[in-house]
Amino acid sequence: MDVNKRMKKFQHKLTERLEMPNDVMFNLPKVTLVGNVQMYVENHKGIIEYTPNTIRIAVILGEIEIIGNELTIGSITQDEIHISGDILSIKYNR
Repeated sequence: MDVNKRMKKFQHKLTERLEMPNDVMFNLPKVTLVGNVQMYVENHKGIIEYTPNTIRIAVILGEIEIIGNELTIGSITQDEIHISGDILSIKYNR
């Protein structure tokens, strides 16, 4: 087993023992969807594309693509992005 696999296995076991959420331990994106009109993305790495019909957000292992109509970014902080509009689909690309 290589070093990376052993490190990941150790991190997962540590996370389980400490009862920590994976998004906190591994800085994974956390997406919260409110119906099809609001979305919150935590642990993002920035915006790749922003149009009224497409928003692409960089995350640790790829990107999240949001397709819809009249999409807007209501607020953006270092940790969270708030999106609103008519959300039609959400896709995670590696």
